[in-house]
Amino acid sequence: MRLGKDLVGKPIYSVTEGRLLGEVKDLYLDNDARTIMGIYLGKEGLFRSKALLIPREGVAVFGLDAVLVKNDEAVTDSNQFAPAAGWLRRGDLQGRGIDTPGGTKVGTVGDVIVDGEANIIGFSLARIHVEGPIAQNRLIAREAVQDIGQEDGIMTVDITRAEATPLEALPEDEAETNGKAANL
Repeated sequence: MRLGKDLVGKPIYSVTEGRLLGEVKDLYLDNDARTIMGIYLGKEGLFRSKALLIPREGVAVFGLDAVLVKNDEAVTDSNQFAPAAGWLRRGDLQGRGIDTPGGTKVGTVGDVIVDGEANIIGFSLARIHVEGPIAQNRLIAREAVQDIGQEDGIMTVDITRAEATPLEALPEDEAETNGKAANL
């Protein structure tokens, strides 16, 4: 497992042509933040700006030092790729408040935690407003999330479930090591 930020900044190469296609600027997640749906490459064009992306199906490997895509045609314009309209960007989750259904503030989202299959297994916390296991690990398992916050901008978690299903802590110095050891 590794943090989403460990993928940001990685170069993207085409497997068939060996060409550098760009670098990962951000990740696209499904609207429930359960899996990586694509890679955001940034915007292109002065007058008719378009956001470039690579759908997950076009990715061959989320590697240790680079992302490999199947071919040059994997890069597309988000306006021309209809499914992207419902996707959520990783950067849009960062800083999002996390509350319980009763309104108790738990913290704010720092980053997503990704497994080897490009699934979101949890969230690291940037700020913490509670005590206990969540404060110690600074992580919340995805399965404890009831609502990602698409409507009101506040993620809702079942605090009991979050404390009962802790993720293994990623100390700051080991987060980079885990990112290099993992091979998505």
